[in-house]
Amino acid sequence: MRYLVKKLVILIVTMFLISLLTFFAFHILPGDPAQLILGTSASPEKLDALRAQLGTDKPLLVQYRNWITGFVHGDFGTSIRYSMPVKDLLQDRIPVTLLLGLMVLVLTIAVSIPLGVHAARIRGRAGEHVINVLTMLGISFPGFFLSILFMWIFGLVLHLFTPGRYVDLATDPLGFFRFMFFPALAIAVPQIAILTKYIRAAMLDELSKDYVRTARGKGRSRTGILYGHVLRNAIVSVVPLIGMMIGEIFSGSIIVEQVFGIPGIGRLLIASVTGRDFPLTQTLVMYVALVIVVTNFAVDILIQVIDPRIRLQG
Repeated sequence: MRYLVKKLVILIVTMFLISLLTFFAFHILPGDPAQLILGTSASPEKLDALRAQLGTDKPLLVQYRNWITGFVHGDFGTSIRYSMPVKDLLQDRIPVTLLLGLMVLVLTIAVSIPLGVHAARIRGRAGEHVINVLTMLGISFPGFFLSILFMWIFGLVLHLFTPGRYVDLATDPLGFFRFMFFPALAIAVPQIAILTKYIRAAMLDELSKDYVRTARGKGRSRTGILYGHVLRNAIVSVVPLIGMMIGEIFSGSIIVEQVFGIPGIGRLLIASVTGRDFPLTQTLVMYVALVIVVTNFAVDILIQVIDPRIRLQG
């Protein structure tokens, strides 16, 4: 219980610090949102009236208090660029990005674990060298390059989807997942490569320990030892890496959504930053940070469940 409370306090403090940094970082940048909305020809009276309406005429600490209070209560303010509540603007886009991120995570775990275990199992053979080359290639290619490559190969050459034509989940669920598979794969490939190498290293480290020799001496099969003992112990060191990958997945989705024309929060974030839309930008940054922090909190709890010794250490 103490471990859980400790992690929960860290989560709350982290989100508080992120909110402070997010708010003040955007407000110390030069530029006036009211001037951007009304243009350079606007009269001082109109500018003052709009600043009062937006709340930007108040001291920064007062603006922060009003924003964070509203955020906690689910009121994210009104978008300056789109002139509509931020909450309404996000309700259709957040599920799209979440589904994309979930697909990336499932692909990464589903491919990396068996590939990493297999690479450790065939250590020193030709197959391991092939896997090492493939993982190095996967790490070398960024997501945006893979997105362009996949659009050319799978979209324009093989016609497995139509580039730039997003398929809505409610309209065509099968078409949605078929379209989203390729941007998910573009984001997942570098993560798969990293996780595969990490799992292989963790497996090889466990295979050199005494309990493996003891299990072999008792006549256990190699497959039984790998999946029944070695993988379970190796996964404890791998789970934190999966948690850290969540941030990489969301940052990668921002660019990939642009390339594939996906109406998620990535495109919205870029538009809000260029348009100095403070309420929308702050909400998006807080949302991404919240997903990452909560995911890492869940990972910490999962590690504790997998390895009860952490409960004693915490």
